[in-house]
Amino acid sequence: MKPIDEQHIAEPGLVLLDITGGDEVTVRAVMAVLEERWATSGIVPVRRDPGAPGVRARFYADVLRPGREGQ
Repeated sequence: MKPIDEQHIAEPGLVLLDITGGDEVTVRAVMAVLEERWATSGIVPVRRDPGAPGVRARFYADVLRPGREGQ
């Protein structure tokens, strides 16, 4: 994955989450739950890194803004 860009975490409430899970369904489910709670980058592509266990996704969220559930 690309290095973390300061712009994505430059303000209070902005976070970058690297999610790792055993399978794509689990990682997508986690992103969907977080998307309900906070404003996020949405469901992002999930990828496998050769030689590493499981699958990964990089997900951005603003924990100060409500997600779909809070709208």
